[in-house]
Amino acid sequence: MFVRYYLELPLRFEDVERALLAEPEAWVPGLARDAERRGERLLAEVGFTVTESRRIDKRVEIELGTPHRMPTKTILPMSWRAVGADGLFPALEADLEVAALGPRRTQLSISARYRPPMGALGRVLDRALLHRVAEATIKDFLDRVGEGLVSRVSTA
Repeated sequence: MFVRYYLELPLRFEDVERALLAEPEAWVPGLARDAERRGERLLAEVGFTVTESRRIDKRVEIELGTPHRMPTKTILPMSWRAVGADGLFPALEADLEVAALGPRRTQLSISARYRPPMGALGRVLDRALLHRVAEATIKDFLDRVGEGLVSRVSTA
């Protein structure tokens, strides 16, 4: 399944790109580092808000790939997998992209791909409901990344 979401930031491309390529702790929502035998891994909370007082979250392990830089856009590959009962949650492969829209406008987008878990049953559930959950999770994640980038650039 494929999900895409984007937003515009009132910031210069160069500033957003620099912040994106800096330490992930500055912009990944709810990120924590966990040292274990395999080395360090990035853990984050992803989810979405149901009501003003209720939020659904799942802890995921995030891997960030090597950025692909071009003159007016940068693509940062990433993936996440659920921590714990991962057989019930899809693994996700995505590209975070920042692209110049003008002198003081930058588009931040995510293009994500996932395969529903649980085979044929998972595909049926995905069409009925879970795709909307995935869309809400991706939107919430990118909105929070955008907030983190704006905050980092504004205080730099």
